[in-house]
Amino acid sequence: MLAFAVQVNKTFAQLPSVTLKTIDGQTVRTDTLSNNGRPFIIDFFATWCKPCNRELDAIAEVYDEWREETGVKIFAISIDQAQNINKVKPLVSNHGWEYDVLLDPNGDLKRALGIQMIPFVLVCDGKGNIVYKHNGYTDGAESELIEKVRELTIDNNN
Repeated sequence: MLAFAVQVNKTFAQLPSVTLKTIDGQTVRTDTLSNNGRPFIIDFFATWCKPCNRELDAIAEVYDEWREETGVKIFAISIDQAQNINKVKPLVSNHGWEYDVLLDPNGDLKRALGIQMIPFVLVCDGKGNIVYKHNGYTDGAESELIEKVRELTIDNNN
């Protein structure tokens, strides 16, 4: 599988406004996603996507360290369709993922961002601007994500 990364140029893209639900049924507007002024990561996945699950497992192993070091928060967004949505919560529980999980069963956010393939990861700065995009997963790719987050936290501390 090919993995590629795209550095978004300095004209930052804002998250589009799409209404999603949490796995507990709460409504969330994507343009209001934030992390108290700190960077956050959005990771698109599906229950049936093996590379997605490997990536989220790999991040889960280092997530506590990442949060301690940078305060980063991860939103995992399931693109499972409505008939599979009931598989998301058990998958998250079984894997022990401590992410904020949102559901995009109609693909509204995926479409608004022009995402063709998953896993797909966005890194957003503390203002919610998309500063980095990554498509696909290869073992170790998660270290690129934390590097981008570190760059943002260094920029904020200057």
